[in-house]
Order: sequence, then structure tokens, then C-alpha cells
Amino acid sequence: MAATQAATRPQPSGLLVVDKPRGVTSHDLVAAARAGLHTKKVGHAGTLDPMATGVLVIGFGNATKLLSYIVDHDKTYEATIRLGRATETDDADGALIEPDETTADADALTGTAASRVADIVTSLDRGTIERTIAERLTGTIEQVPNAYSAIKINGQRAYDLARDGKDVALAARPVTVSAFTVLDMRAGYTDASRTDGPLIDGDELSSAGSEPDTVPVIDLDVRVSCSAGTYIRALGRDLGMILGCGGYLTRLRRTRVGRFDLASPDIAAHVATAHVEPHTFVNRAGETVTHNRAILDQTGDELLARTMSMEAAVHATMPVIDITAEDANNLRYGRRIPYDIREVSAAVVPAAGGAGGADGFGNGDVAAIVKRAKRGEATPVVVFAAS
Repeated sequence: MAATQAATRPQPSGLLVVDKPRGVTSHDLVAAARAGLHTKKVGHAGTLDPMATGVLVIGFGNATKLLSYIVDHDKTYEATIRLGRATETDDADGALIEPDETTADADALTGTAASRVADIVTSLDRGTIERTIAERLTGTIEQVPNAYSAIKINGQRAYDLARDGKDVALAARPVTVSAFTVLDMRAGYTDASRTDGPLIDGDELSSAGSEPDTVPVIDLDVRVSCSAGTYIRALGRDLGMILGCGGYLTRLRRTRVGRFDLASPDIAAHVATAHVEPHTFVNRAGETVTHNRAILDQTGDELLARTMSMEAAVHATMPVIDITAEDANNLRYGRRIPYDIREVSAAVVPAAGGAGGADGFGNGDVAAIVKRAKRGEATPVVVFAAS
């Protein structure tokens, strides 16, 4: 009897906001959440590159149906753009590209490509950079994603094709950059052979009494708020191309996805953290392989306590209308309900007795996602099983 009850017990549903660490993929975090929550139906809203950190919204159970709505929310990032070099992937994980392939104003200057880039970098000031951002990289712009991106081409990821040496031509697409702010600017030098070398102060370089192989660079700390589908790597690359010196990211952190903001107290209570551990195994070819895997810092009841209930999840995702149990039953049978709505909304039967969670929401019955059918009527587009 107990075994039968366990087998038929409904699987939990909700959202988990993970602060992704550097060095693992979004899929690695999904695998960690699947193990930590002991459920198979898990997904995420919006891929983060292995180099990137920050907000990764993970849905499990019925909440996986919310992920396609969350991924379309606008986002905020904080990043460091290094001007003066360029890489194949537009971030520090890629191979360096020679200056003559990235310098836009090469014909207007004399000397070698490297010296032209060095001249441009040492002549740049913050005002010029901020004007360029405001005039060329803010508002609605056309952006070409990097070939090493997760965009699918005929069912294959662009980065898989690029790594196989195939030509990847991605079309420009319109994106909206609502804010692109320079938080700090630091000029100095870095190791010419490294993409992740530290920034060395000019005075420190002179006092060393040697001539290491260094190049002048500028590190810009920036904050960007943008529409879904915007590549911050591409913004760094394009800023460098416009300035004529090349540019790529050395740091990227996503701080907000829609209402899922790390600075929000309501969201902070639901943030789970993770760390990276090396994992060694023998693959199917008999080779010993080591790669990073993600390990959640919270487990068991502590992890469950950080999940957002379905009611809290829909309130953070979209507008919500309160409905009756009879309305919920009608929606689950595909029938319309007599509500006048203007935008896609979640239909929820509030929990009896009011709110009970720390975020102000209990375990109300989320019946469906609805859209306007006609004036005074809403129809279901996604239906959830009764909780």
C-alpha cells in the first residue's frame, strides 16, 4: 500500500533561482537540481555561458511550462569588457585574434597592426567610449551573435558547428539595449599571450625594470539592461570594433531575469548557490576524462525551502487573476471563463486561509495560463494538473 501511494504521489512543482558559478554549463546546473530535488522533469530559462555567473531560473514539475515565458523577459548583466584585444568567442575562453583582423580604422593609421591598436587604446578616454556606447550601442540595434553561441542552425548548435571547423554565418537580429552604463574604467597593460591576464598598472610595469611581452588594454566595468536574445559578448566585440581596437569579455554576471532579481529581498530568499568540482570518469571510448560538474550547496529540506511554490512562481512570471474552483475545473476541460483580461495571465485559485510563505504566497491552485478570447472571456493556452 505504501509503495502504491509513493508511486502515485504527485511530483513537486516550482521554481529555483540558482546563482550559477563560473566553469559549468546551464545543463550542469539542471542535472544538479534534478539530483537535489529528486525529480526528472527539470529545465532552465535562458542559457548562460560556462564563463558567466548569476541568475539561472530552474523550473521543475509543472513549472517547466513557465520557462518559455520567463526566457522572454528582459535581463540585466554586469560585465568587464577588455578593449585592445579580440578573441574568436568574444570572451576570455576563446583564442586570441590578431589585431589586423579586428581593427576597423587600420587604413587611417600607420605602423604595424599591433602598434595601431596600441595607439588607439592609449588615446581613448572615458568620454569617447561613453559617447560611442550611447550613439551606436543603445536603443534598438542590429546585432550579429557570435558563431560560438547556443543558437540552433538546422537543429545543431552554432558552437558545435564552429568547433567542428564549419563556417557559421548568423544573421543580424534586432535587440533592444535599454541601458548600457560604464561603471568603471581602468587603463593598463596585460600579458600579450593571455586572454585572462591581470591588468598591470603602467607605473608597476616601469618599476619592474624589465620589458615583458605586454600590450596596452582598457578594462571597462559595465551594466547592461536589455531585451531577451541580446548577447553581451557581442556588445563588447562591437564596441571594440567601432573604436578600432577589438574587445571581448573577461567577466559576465547576470543579476536579473525579469522580476527574478538577486537584489530583491523576495527573490533572495529563494536563491540557491552552487560550486564546481572536477569529475573524472572513463568515457565510452575507454578514455579517462575530467570535466567540471556543478554541486548545489543546499540539499534536502534546505533546498526545498528555497524553492518557489507554483503560486509564487506565476506571480513572479506574469499577471495573475484570482479565480474560483469552478473556474479552474472549466479551464481544465478547455472551457472559457468570464474574465476580461488584456494580456496573457495565470489563473489561480488562492490558497484557503490566505498567504503562508515568506514571500507572501501559499500553495494556491494554479489552474492555467489564459489569454483573451474576446471581450469578457478568457481561454486557456496552458493547463496545469490539479495540485
